[in-house]
Amino acid sequence: MKNIDHWKRMERVLRGDPIEQTPVSLWRHFPVEDTDAGKLARHTIAWQEKWRFDFVKFMPPGTFSVEDWGATTAYAGAANGARVVTRAAVKRTEDWKNIRHISARAGSWGQQNVALAQAAQALHGSVPILQTAFSPLTTARKLATEALFADIRCHPDAVEAALRVITDVTIEFCLDAIRAGAHGIFLATQLASHRLLTVSEYERFGAKYDIEMLKALQGRCQVSMLHAHGDDIMFDLLSAYPVQLFNWHDRLTDPDLRRARQKFPRVLVGGLNEHQTLIHGTPEEIAGEVEDAIAQTGGRRLIIGPGCVLPVATSDSAIQAVLQSARDRNAVTL
Repeated sequence: MKNIDHWKRMERVLRGDPIEQTPVSLWRHFPVEDTDAGKLARHTIAWQEKWRFDFVKFMPPGTFSVEDWGATTAYAGAANGARVVTRAAVKRTEDWKNIRHISARAGSWGQQNVALAQAAQALHGSVPILQTAFSPLTTARKLATEALFADIRCHPDAVEAALRVITDVTIEFCLDAIRAGAHGIFLATQLASHRLLTVSEYERFGAKYDIEMLKALQGRCQVSMLHAHGDDIMFDLLSAYPVQLFNWHDRLTDPDLRRARQKFPRVLVGGLNEHQTLIHGTPEEIAGEVEDAIAQTGGRRLIIGPGCVLPVATSDSAIQAVLQSARDRNAVTL
């Protein structure tokens, strides 16, 4: 792999310094094979060696956090490579009592950090690696699927007891990830949306545990990132989270990068419409999104990335168009 100082580039963007090449990171699932630690590690290494992104967003299967509590999952051909829950672990309210403490070093939880350790060893610290962790409330939704919302409103104590357990296991998992070679955490929340919950509901059942996780990692991570999934996200609430990087579907839902900069002064990650432009757009249209993202932010404290995971059908030519546009143009006038 050609020697590129990804760390130096990331350090400069975190400080808000002028930078000649806007950092880029793109990430994708490796469906079916991502359930095997060795194969997931090898895919991760090959992906990074091929594209030389400025940070690695580690990509465990999106259902890993619920399988050890009894949920059944499968890859059903989703365009983005994600697995789905085929049988919930929490079918009735009383089933929340079955969410008891388990070891984050065993089962599906443990395999993700086994895979990460293998990838980290092969990459020799050349690039920041962020292990993916789901917010406790996101895991709770995957355990109960849509029944979660009724239980939040009708049986909040049962949900909160389970969230306490899920949070403890998730913190254990994150600390193990740092020991395995991760430089930080990619915290994904899929419920911080006005379409799903009220702000007060998310503060009680979501943010409370998210913040506890992030505080438990303070001083242990070199860089961490928040991903807010979905439409109409609670940007005002989330922008106060103690993370260095913030990612959401900025091409599909408010706010855009320009308005987000007014509320989140640290590093924004986005600028690309992975569902439309990266799949159907021309190289010129892809370059246009990169250039627009740079224009919206003045080229500072910006990393070019997707709103979420790339579709597995994303072509090499589309990825190359992103990299060429970001790296062949000065992000700011030096």
